Amino acid sequence: MSRSRLAIASMAFVVVLSACAAVPPTAEQPGLEGTAWVLAELPGHARVPGSSVTLRFEDGRASGSDGCNRFGLAYSTTGSKLEFQPSGISTQMACGPELMQQASAFMANVTGAQAYRVEAGQQLQLLGADGAVLARLVAQPEGLAGTAWLVTGYNNGRQAVVSVLNDTELTMEFSADGKVAGSAGCNRYVGSFKQDGKALSFSPAAATRRMCIEPEGVMQQEQQFLKALETVATARQEADRVEMRTADGALAISLGRQPTE
Repeated sequence: MSRSRLAIASMAFVVVLSACAAVPPTAEQPGLEGTAWVLAELPGHARVPGSSVTLRFEDGRASGSDGCNRFGLAYSTTGSKLEFQPSGISTQMACGPELMQQASAFMANVTGAQAYRVEAGQQLQLLGADGAVLARLVAQPEGLAGTAWLVTGYNNGRQAVVSVLNDTELTMEFSADGKVAGSAGCNRYVGSFKQDGKALSFSPAAATRRMCIEPEGVMQQEQQFLKALETVATARQEADRVEMRTADGALAISLGRQPTE
């Protein structure tokens, strides 16, 4: 081959390599703002059974639970590139060694992510600088229809959120036809609900008319819970928890998913 032909071939090879190098590691991705996710896999680390690790993107901040503590930090995206600010806020609870190790690994992988990929709108992959998957998360369900919950706390109408009395159970079951029903601690109740995204409202509930005397305060609890239902304006589901809040942001009712038999 002549020198001129060799030079031309070499130049063409360089052009091909340059074109390949210019291809971004991931295609254009949908925005993360307003999305919520639950951890499905943390490559290289076994998941702690029963733990809930979440990640939500809202108003330029990423927040959620690392399985032990709540966290929040700023984030930004440019195309498929993703950057988390290294410093943020976090609660300081102490958990068991396995949970703490999982929490530390998750936060290290989150803050180490430099890109992301969304597959079919149902899976979020956080990617490292080399394109390796640092975490896989699945979309957080937002609709309450077809779900069942245990009440873990409610606003007593005196600026306080209190726990459910021992030996009582408050439940909420949401049907696909817009009905909500359950136990108010003594009586059964039924009402209707409307949900549109984060917005949630309840109609005044009708209840049976039993009178319970034990445990002490059960009837007062029932009245306060049913009244708290009427103040709900928004709901946020995060893994196996739901927080229902009033229009001014006060916590009205907190729920935990009802175990399936």
